[in-house]
Amino acid sequence: MEQGDDRRIRSGTPAFRRTTVALAAAGFSTFAVLYGVQPLLPIYADDFHVSPAESSLALSLPCALLALSLLVVSPLSEVWGRKPVMLASLFASALLTIVAALVPSWHGFLALRALTGIAASGLPAVAMAYLAEEMDPRAIGLSMGLLVGGNALGGMIGRLIAGVIADHASWRIGLGVIGVLALLAALAFRWALPPARNFESRRTHWRAVPATFGQHFRDAGLPWLFAEAFLLMGGFVCVYNYIGFRLLDPPFSLSQTAIGLIFTVYLAGTMSSTATGEIASRLGRRKVLWLAIAVGLAGILMTLSQNLVVVVVGIVVVTVGFFGAHSVASSWIGRRALRHRAQASSVYLCLYYLGSSVLGTAGGWAFAHAGWPGVVAFVGGLYCAALAIALRLARLAPLPGA
Repeated sequence: MEQGDDRRIRSGTPAFRRTTVALAAAGFSTFAVLYGVQPLLPIYADDFHVSPAESSLALSLPCALLALSLLVVSPLSEVWGRKPVMLASLFASALLTIVAALVPSWHGFLALRALTGIAASGLPAVAMAYLAEEMDPRAIGLSMGLLVGGNALGGMIGRLIAGVIADHASWRIGLGVIGVLALLAALAFRWALPPARNFESRRTHWRAVPATFGQHFRDAGLPWLFAEAFLLMGGFVCVYNYIGFRLLDPPFSLSQTAIGLIFTVYLAGTMSSTATGEIASRLGRRKVLWLAIAVGLAGILMTLSQNLVVVVVGIVVVTVGFFGAHSVASSWIGRRALRHRAQASSVYLCLYYLGSSVLGTAGGWAFAHAGWPGVVAFVGGLYCAALAIALRLARLAPLPGA
C-alpha cells in the first residue's frame, strides 16, 4: 500500500482501487437487498390483499429498523473494527434475503424484512467512517461518490431483476436471485477491502454514547445536514415507491418488465454521484449541494406530464439530483465532524433511512387521496425545504479543512 506521511490512501493508488471496488460492492449489496422489493409493491398489494401504503412496509419497515440500529452498531464498530462489522452485515443481510423469498405469509415476510434492515445497519455509517479515516482528504469526495454510485447500481440492478423475473416467473425467484448476488458481493468485499491503517479501537462507555451523539447537534452545520438526509431520501423514495402504481395504470398501462427497465435510470445516479463528488471536492460542497437539490425538484415536476418520455426523463433528473446531493452531503459529514465520525455518520444515515421509512409510507396516503399530483405536491414540498436548508448551509462558515 502506498502511503503518505499520515498513512492515508491516495487517489490513483492500488489501495484506492481496491477500497473503491470493495465499498462499491458493499453499497451494491445493501441497496439491492433493501430496494429490490420496490417495483414489487403493486404485486404485494395484489398477492397479499393489502393497500399500497401497507405494501410499502416491505421497504419502509427494514429502513426504519436499519435507521435505529445504526445508533447501536456505529459505537460497536469503534470497538470491534470497521471491516469485521461491515463484513458481518453483508453476509447476514444476504442470507436473510434468500430466506425471505421462501416465506409464504405477509407477516412472516415482513418479519424477515425487518431482520434484514437490522443486519444491513452494519454497513452504511461504518463505511463512511472508514473512508473518513483511511482516505487522503483530496480523495474523500471521489471515493464517497463511488460508494454512493455502488448504492445506485445495487438499487438499479435489484429493481430490474425483481421486476423482470416477477413478470416472467415469480417475485420470490427474483428476490432469491438478489440474495445470491448480495452474497457474492460480500465475498468480493472480504477479498478487496484493505485492512484499516488509521483505526484505533476504543472502549465504548455506553452511558457516554448519548453525549457523543449530542455533540453533533451542537455544531452549526451538522443538524442541517442530518435534516437534508431525512427530506431528500424521503422524497426520493416516495417517487420510486409509487411511480410503479402510476405507470401500471392508464394512460401508460406498462408491464412489470417495462417498469423494471425504467429503473435502469439508476445508472444516472451512479454517474452523477461520482461526478458531483469530484466537482464538490474542487468547487466546495456549499456551492454544489443546493444546485443538485434544485435539479431534483425540476425532475419531480416533470413527472406530472402525461407523456411517457417526459415522465421517464423526469425520473432520470430526480435520480441525478438526489444522488448528487446525497454524495455531497454525506462526504460533508466526514469533514465537518472532527470527532466521533462514525456516530456522526450514523445519525446522518439514521435520518436518511427514517426519511425513507416514514416519508416513504406517508407518500402512500398522499397517493391514495390525491393520486400522483398529491405525491408530487408532497415530495415537492420536501425538496423545497431541503433547498432552503442548502442555501443556509452555503452561508455557513467552514471549519478548518471542511
